[in-house]
Amino acid sequence: MNENEAAAAALAARFEEHRPRLNAVAYRMLGSLGESEDAVQEAWLRLSRSEAGAVENLGGWLTTVVGRICLDLLRSRQSRREDSLDISMETHVPDPVVSRVDAVVDPEQEVLIADSVGLALLVVLETLAPAERLAFVLHDMFAVPFDEIAPVVERSAAATRQLASRARRRVRDSAPAPDADLGRQREVVEAWMAATKAGDFDALLELLDPDVVLRADTGELSSGLSKLVRGAATVAGQAAMFGRMAPSSRLVLVNGAPGLVAAPGGEPFSVASFTVVDGRIVEINIIADPERLRGLGLASFEA
Repeated sequence: MNENEAAAAALAARFEEHRPRLNAVAYRMLGSLGESEDAVQEAWLRLSRSEAGAVENLGGWLTTVVGRICLDLLRSRQSRREDSLDISMETHVPDPVVSRVDAVVDPEQEVLIADSVGLALLVVLETLAPAERLAFVLHDMFAVPFDEIAPVVERSAAATRQLASRARRRVRDSAPAPDADLGRQREVVEAWMAATKAGDFDALLELLDPDVVLRADTGELSSGLSKLVRGAATVAGQAAMFGRMAPSSRLVLVNGAPGLVAAPGGEPFSVASFTVVDGRIVEINIIADPERLRGLGLASFEA
């Protein structure tokens, strides 16, 4: 190995040390596992073409580079949505990180979903303006100083602080903090599964907060599943309609919290996450888009 090859190998090794954190930044920014991987790979390409030796703080440099790449992707995504009247953000559910309840925790996956990054929080992040999302994610979740974020969003440090403050208020007001006790969360989700299987409307109702929200991202699928419903009675009725899926459902972890995968006939039909507050379900987020489900590697979760 010559000197240049050795230097390239050393740089690649240093980059790999930062990859888990960079994936976590990109996932919180984009809510897409595939786009997150692409953003991190683009950061590597930019690093490999740069004068890396002149970078004093490689981790900080890479974090802001990934942030800038994600910001560009979010702005492009926003422009496409504005051009298409058919896309509704009300029912979009970000990509979940699904794992078996009995699996050994993958360290990279643990970093990806640390700090209670559930789907309910990612849904709220999707409603933020791109610059607000960047300021909030980098500062509040990764402790990047505002004076380092400011050049990325092309604002002053003070204006960047305001972006994060607005985002923080939106998150606080809209993203319910789930119960910290995962065991209690699991009990509620298992009770939900049992009540759905039994078609027990009253039991379903008892498990739901009166103002519960159910959001279903079905893509182009026309399944009879309403895409956005509110209120305990309506959500319980919706669940009872799909009781036939309950026998094929199994408990999984969705972003580290108890959730369900339904796979009738061995074919994944849906993945559902539950936000449990004070022992009651306040939010259910479902992905039932066949194309997206195929990209989540759910074959190993079949009932």
